[in-house]
Amino acid sequence: MSVNLATQLREGTKKAHTNAESTGFVKCFLKGVVEKTSYRNLVKNLYFVYSAMEEEMQRHREDRIISKIYFPELNRKQSLEQDLKFYYGAGGDEQIAPSTAGSAYVHRIGDEQIAPSTAGKAYVQRIREISEKEPELLVAHSYTRYLGDLSGGQILKKIAKTAMNLDAEGTAFYEFTDIPDEKAFKNNYRQAMNNLPIDQETADRIVNEANAAFDMNMQIFRELEGNLIMAIGKLLFYTFTGKRRVVSTELTTATE
Repeated sequence: MSVNLATQLREGTKKAHTNAESTGFVKCFLKGVVEKTSYRNLVKNLYFVYSAMEEEMQRHREDRIISKIYFPELNRKQSLEQDLKFYYGAGGDEQIAPSTAGSAYVHRIGDEQIAPSTAGKAYVQRIREISEKEPELLVAHSYTRYLGDLSGGQILKKIAKTAMNLDAEGTAFYEFTDIPDEKAFKNNYRQAMNNLPIDQETADRIVNEANAAFDMNMQIFRELEGNLIMAIGKLLFYTFTGKRRVVSTELTTATE
């Protein structure tokens, strides 16, 4: 029996979606205030998140549930690698690979080491954890990330290019070259979700996980506010976001 998961996810995550979009970083982004250091840190975090998600989705690609929504044409890791090379000034032939430091959370690009932030690391850890114990919950992360990317990607790409004065590079993340008709693909994806062989209890757990995913994204955005404030100043930040609270020390001292 169909549980209309796509509809339940849309309705069940409305509040979490709104909360994520209400963070100062996102508010500034949507108003065209995008600064390269904070954006580079966003790309860096997304690289680790998508790498983990896509590895685990591939790992479970023959699972009776995951197989129904496994579309490799959605994968973002390679496009994020392109963007990282651009922002770190690496050559096209240079590889992004785990560092010899031995940590799964430290990679090397050119002469620099990169690692996810505290919130980014927690996000990656959650993806790895559910993959081991409840792989069906990967549906929530796939929905939260990919449908959001497809729905608002072109708008965000245009904002980023204009705000950072970019030309042809730096926004590969938003380019789905293997999906010629994004609207049709989203419809097919939602239909595939509605046809998943799951019961209502599983659907409820997937919706709960999607809300958790939105919260993990929100934590990354909040961390990025620190870099943005240092770049544009508190006064401008508060002007763009309407915030008047004192930003915590952790945010104002956020680093790479």
